Amino acid sequence: MAQIIDGRAVAAYVKGKAAEQVKTLNEKGIEVCLAVILVGNDPASTVYVANKRKDCDQLGIVSKEYALPEETTMEELLSLIDTLNKDSAVNGILCQLPLPRHLDETKVLEAISPLKDVDAFHPENVGRIMMGKYDFLPCTPAGIMEMLDYYKIDTNGKDCVVIGRSNIVGKPMAMLMLHSNATVTICHSRTKNLAEVCRRADILISAVGRAGFVTSDMIKPGAVVIDVGINRGEDGKLCGDVDYAAAEKVASMITPVPGGVGPMTRAMLMCNTVTAAKKQHGI
Repeated sequence: MAQIIDGRAVAAYVKGKAAEQVKTLNEKGIEVCLAVILVGNDPASTVYVANKRKDCDQLGIVSKEYALPEETTMEELLSLIDTLNKDSAVNGILCQLPLPRHLDETKVLEAISPLKDVDAFHPENVGRIMMGKYDFLPCTPAGIMEMLDYYKIDTNGKDCVVIGRSNIVGKPMAMLMLHSNATVTICHSRTKNLAEVCRRADILISAVGRAGFVTSDMIKPGAVVIDVGINRGEDGKLCGDVDYAAAEKVASMITPVPGGVGPMTRAMLMCNTVTAAKKQHGI
């Protein structure tokens, strides 16, 4: 049976370190502040924002929330972002995705100052990730790297397969694994012989958003399996991309859903916010 990679435990460790940094900044007279923008009434987004508020409260980070109606215009949203960009008391800005369909997500993300872009979605920050000279990392890939480090999982020279090519997870995840000296293959919906490619992986990372997509015959015996997916199974229960019951009999280590990657994503948002505050104060 595979060893469980406990995201909740790693997140608690990471947030503990971040809380110490917040305390140190407070002692210097510096408050750390995260501004979160929520447009519309998406139920999942509302829950995420509430959880982020709890994390901020736990770490001593000031949380400012801007709940805007569904019919908010691009002009109104961009005006708010401009105000927050100019507000020296605000260190990080996060615009909760997805946005209502009439809003241009790309323009919104590009409007957030790269210095306050704690999601690391701005093109400037994306480019820095490509070069390996970054201040912020997208929270989910960053969280995965923290878990690998916490569990002392060696990436040097290992074969890594990433299933999924999104700008939020797949692509930056591949770059971070490449920076850590893994040999990386990115798979997607057009990949031929997907199962065969996956079976070569020492580290298999799935971010496709399809329940039970990764079956045990796609996993190399002894591989480390990281499940980024958050789905609902036929029984209505929360599950990942990986057929967990079957996979844990083949893998050496595996992340559960829930309790794996999810808590790390939120923890890394807190870390990015602290980093932003330190950079903006020349620390």
